[in-house]
Amino acid sequence: MAKSPNQKLKLLYLVKILTEQSDENHCLSAQALIDGLAAYDIKAERKSIYDDIAQLNDFGYDIVLVKSKSGGGYYLADREFELAELKLLVETVQASRFLTVKKSRELIGKIEKLASKAEAGQLQRQVYVANRIKTANESIYYIVDDIHRAIQDNDQISFQYLEWNLAKELVPRRDGRRYRVSPWALTCKDENYYLIA
Repeated sequence: MAKSPNQKLKLLYLVKILTEQSDENHCLSAQALIDGLAAYDIKAERKSIYDDIAQLNDFGYDIVLVKSKSGGGYYLADREFELAELKLLVETVQASRFLTVKKSRELIGKIEKLASKAEAGQLQRQVYVANRIKTANESIYYIVDDIHRAIQDNDQISFQYLEWNLAKELVPRRDGRRYRVSPWALTCKDENYYLIA
């Protein structure tokens, strides 16, 4: 059998196919795995699939074989997160008002990749929280990360502290002079971040 350039990636693509397309309710037959590998220009035979699955199990993947007359097959049983945990993460992201709608969608898209495609469809649900407005500040996500990094590296940070005036305008405190502090921790209360410095 002539080998394609992707042949060395066979085990990696096999894990990718099992991760994306299989779960407890969606098993993949050896033929389905052969067809899936063919889509990546990788040739496989039934016997080599059995050997590959055995190697992946030896390496630590929990790939289960379901034997059934009505169409059994293989599925990836052990995942980092259970479906219920992923649903909880999605709901938390959707309900979080300090994340923008765009960032929420991006994070949910990443969370969906932790499930099979069939299970990912169950994560596409909307959580509506009364009187909850998402922020429009796209940079809040990165600001929080920068503050966490400064805390970890024991670095000082500087910032302007803004507040609303009676005309409903954001204006800087202290005539715009920047605060310079040593951050100690970030805490979250009532869906707002507070810096302890």
